[in-house]
Amino acid sequence: MTTMESLIGLVNRIQRACTALGDYGGDDNSFSSLWDALPSVAVVGGQSSGKSSVLESVVGRDFLPRGSGIVTRRPLVLQLHKTNDGQEEYAEFAHLPRRRFSDFSLVRKEIQDETDRLTGKTKQISPVPIHLSIYSPNVVNLTLIDLPGLTKVAVEGQPESIVQEIENMVRTYVDKPNCIILAISPANQDIATSDAIKLAREVDPSGDRTFGVLTKLDLMDKGTNALDVLEGRAYRLQHPWVGIVNRSQADINKNVDMIVARRKEREYFATSPEYGHLSSKMGSEYLAKLLSKAQLYTILELCRAFFKIFKEHLDGGRPGGDRIYGVFDNQLPAALRKLPFDRHLSIQNVRKVVSEADGYQPHLIAPEQGYRRLIEGALNYFRGPAEASVDAVHFVLKELVRKSIGECQELKRFPSLQTAIAAASNQALEKFREESKKTVVRLVDMEAAYLTADFFRKLPQEVEKGGKAAATTTVDNYSEGHFRRIGSNVSSYVNMVSDTLRNTIPKAVVHCQVKEAKQSLLNHFYTRIGGKEGKALAELLDEDPALMERRQQCAKRLELYKKARDEIDSVSWAR
Repeated sequence: MTTMESLIGLVNRIQRACTALGDYGGDDNSFSSLWDALPSVAVVGGQSSGKSSVLESVVGRDFLPRGSGIVTRRPLVLQLHKTNDGQEEYAEFAHLPRRRFSDFSLVRKEIQDETDRLTGKTKQISPVPIHLSIYSPNVVNLTLIDLPGLTKVAVEGQPESIVQEIENMVRTYVDKPNCIILAISPANQDIATSDAIKLAREVDPSGDRTFGVLTKLDLMDKGTNALDVLEGRAYRLQHPWVGIVNRSQADINKNVDMIVARRKEREYFATSPEYGHLSSKMGSEYLAKLLSKAQLYTILELCRAFFKIFKEHLDGGRPGGDRIYGVFDNQLPAALRKLPFDRHLSIQNVRKVVSEADGYQPHLIAPEQGYRRLIEGALNYFRGPAEASVDAVHFVLKELVRKSIGECQELKRFPSLQTAIAAASNQALEKFREESKKTVVRLVDMEAAYLTADFFRKLPQEVEKGGKAAATTTVDNYSEGHFRRIGSNVSSYVNMVSDTLRNTIPKAVVHCQVKEAKQSLLNHFYTRIGGKEGKALAELLDEDPALMERRQQCAKRLELYKKARDEIDSVSWAR
């Protein structure tokens, strides 16, 4: 836990050093950017989406410039440091390292002034970030990057290119695979038009690293709510959406204390008839805690590394996925050929089935019920190969999960997480298998439920040697040749169905198992770990005891080497 918590502080110090050296990412590829390799949380939203209010709610202070149009014109790297209760809150800028700001209205002014120093008094934007550190007992250890609000129209005094310039700047941050996207969308607008969600889905189509935040829930029209989004039924992401209630403009004008605003937000969710059951996972305080879980981000990164290898096996980048095709091209056809239709359609069995179907009165022209019973009995045999195909593909997928975990170098240090990923993957595969079996059996049942009448209507009639249609008699109906013809007709129909199922069973299996595995293998696992607290997350990151012991031995040896070096140096100086 201590190691993971110190990670955020380390990243903060490296980011400040990067900016001091002129490395803040962007499109300059003249050198390898260390900034680009660091994890970050980028706050993305359209203008007037409530982005500033969310940040101020997380911090618990008024400190961001406000106004109409584009207010944020430079990225703001906001580093929050939790201090002990009772300690004074203060802020520091990286460009003013020896000055502490305890008056947060001056923080707002300095952000505005520092922006103007680089961009002038115009409404231009700059990719060079401002670094602001806030020390407070009311925050969690967290780093956020506030980016200019996405817009569709340039305001007066700005070139038309500003719209694309802002999007390009935002993309330089959110394109990075190690960037968590905090997508801000107002609930009182159609989320289908959300600029933040649109951009997030372009750069993170699976939603693995996107957190959705719905603001202005209290401003929705009466009789409407956002439960479909917050409960994951619409605009689904890998992580739960978080609802936020910002301060009203009247509260902002009255300078209502942010701590009071937080309390009002908690009361809103706790007493809301629509959102009361979600109150424990709503609000700015919960959002801050959710984003501060360094362990969660590490686990998600490790899961993505495993999942990337797993998909490479399926798509052909690594060997193994071709075995699924082998199930459809070899095992399924072989199983279909081995079905005991010869026994089922022998003259003896055909006579037995047809006679039993006729009951006490023999059929007059054609044994309708006999045909149906013979076909239904024959089609039941297809269940075996259909279910066997499902099981064979399930076995291949399980084996690919095992191989992928073993090939993932990042996971080798964490046996507990390996076990958890394997269990979650196999649980998901089992669910896919059950659904696939239901589907392929349903395909077989559909063939038995409705027979293709045209097939039998096109069969040639029985003809006498003279060329006229034979007169049907009771003796002819029960002759050996008659039963042989019935068996032959049924066999032809069953062969037609076999050809159909040979094509449709693989389609169903791929849709229900392979495609689902590629899209949602770890979805349930992501949902479960998203609700875990620090201790439970840390348990997943327990390292191999042998590896930890070896690390300790190396540390001790390094310490001995340092002492030996000091002894040698002291002797050298003595001489």
